[in-house]
Amino acid sequence: MDNKELADLIFPDVKDISYYEAKYPERNLPEGAIVTRFAPSPTGFVHVGGIMQCVINRQLTNQTNGVLLLRIEDTDQKREIDNGISQIVNSVHDFGIDFDEGMINETEEKGAYGPYKQSARGEIYRAYAKWLIEKGRAYPCFATPEELEEMRQKQESLKIRTGYYGVWAKYRNLPIENAIEKIKNGEPYIVRFKSMGKEDRKIRHHDVIKGNIDFPENDQDIVIIKADGLPTYHFAHAVDDHLMRVTHVIRSDEWVSSIPLHLELFQTLEFKTPKYCHYAPILKEEDGKKRKISKRKDPEAAVSYYHEEGIPAQAVCEYLMNIGNSNFEGWRRANPDRPISEFKFELSKMSTSGAIFDVVKLLDVSKNVISKYTKEEVYNASLEWAKRYDDELREMLERDKEYALAVFGIERGNVKPRKDISKWSDVKNSIIYMFDDKFENSDEEYEFQKITDKDEIKKILQSYMDKHYNPEDDKQTWFDRMKDLAEEMGYAREVKEYKQNPDSYEGHVGDVSTVLRVALTRRANTPDLYEIMQVIGKDRIEKRFNKIINQ
Repeated sequence: MDNKELADLIFPDVKDISYYEAKYPERNLPEGAIVTRFAPSPTGFVHVGGIMQCVINRQLTNQTNGVLLLRIEDTDQKREIDNGISQIVNSVHDFGIDFDEGMINETEEKGAYGPYKQSARGEIYRAYAKWLIEKGRAYPCFATPEELEEMRQKQESLKIRTGYYGVWAKYRNLPIENAIEKIKNGEPYIVRFKSMGKEDRKIRHHDVIKGNIDFPENDQDIVIIKADGLPTYHFAHAVDDHLMRVTHVIRSDEWVSSIPLHLELFQTLEFKTPKYCHYAPILKEEDGKKRKISKRKDPEAAVSYYHEEGIPAQAVCEYLMNIGNSNFEGWRRANPDRPISEFKFELSKMSTSGAIFDVVKLLDVSKNVISKYTKEEVYNASLEWAKRYDDELREMLERDKEYALAVFGIERGNVKPRKDISKWSDVKNSIIYMFDDKFENSDEEYEFQKITDKDEIKKILQSYMDKHYNPEDDKQTWFDRMKDLAEEMGYAREVKEYKQNPDSYEGHVGDVSTVLRVALTRRANTPDLYEIMQVIGKDRIEKRFNKIINQ
């Protein structure tokens, strides 16, 4: 009896691997084109680290005319959730990223290198597992769960590595005739890889991001085909990356320890090894210590967080790009209006230590992104968000679209545009005073800053309305009239005049304009007062000023 007889018994009806090698040829792509994959399991929400991986992958494949594919690794079917694939596709699409190949939804796919769902590739894995058995590099293992647990306990008591290797690999050298007899008798088994590695031998591997790393060789006889006939992750990923002609495996460095095993699998299967690129995971600082950002502890780990907060996808992508390549921030400053796609991303410039996820920094990036939006873009995006998350804001925006657009147009399109909105959930608070019913029913206090005397405030408002307000004024004339009002009330026309001679004045023109600003908005800090007044209009201004004058 030989290995072929054993292989034929275990896998009687599979095609020869030459069939798959011919079916999935080398891709016809330009030299240097990167082919990479996003390969999640459909077991829950997409992590922000997954979005970062997609942002990097998309950038690299775009700039090399390569291919980004979506492969669903669903061999652990007990953990699957309903519509898990659609959730992945939609989550990534929401960040402006679409795949060139792979799953489109639960059942459909595109591309010539599929199936792109591992549970549909069983015959392919079985063909390569059979080939390994024929080569003497895989074997059936009949170890029961009880045997494996007993072995693990012995290893722990001896304080040695746990696992199925060396002398602990009980069925590794089982005679072929004995294995065949057991299979024919119906004994349950799985298929294991037969490693030729020795832990006391070292290998050196070059990681594109981390550089040269020394490892002990792999000596574990891992499971490659489980009892249910599905492959394990390690075996499936090797077969899939080879047949899908993946050139670069870009992933978090939690997978670095698997490198010796993956290298041995590729070499044994006679596959060309892809370039491995392990980047440091996104970190969170907590109590002065750093840890990996956690699905369980950190709301910002889930992509749903960004939708609920209303942080634009473009802002998230720009921030993640900055985490990925630290020189992106300088590039963006030098190229404020160029699309992110023009930035040249370099794997060699990725951090090996891990970047801290800073929500404050993300919101600063988001402010800059939103500041470049047109008023129509702000209106449409905030309304779309409000329809899902905030009925009050939705009603405010829908009742009078033209007025809402005018509100959003304040200080937009200027050389220095307004940056008071960092996310769509900020919008309601940033514009609510522009709507009469909200303003009148507000319990916000009037904080008049320096000028607090009620009679003085009333005099300023009354004089402005009687002598100095003209809704037809351009901005310079408007400001000159504000200075006239200040001078009339005993305040310096210019701030610098007041600073040079503070005892000669009650204050300066800024203090006077603050009275008008607060009377109109209940706030001391707002966008440009002239533009606010132009949008609010004469009737509303008089009504709001009279509310204070008549108190």
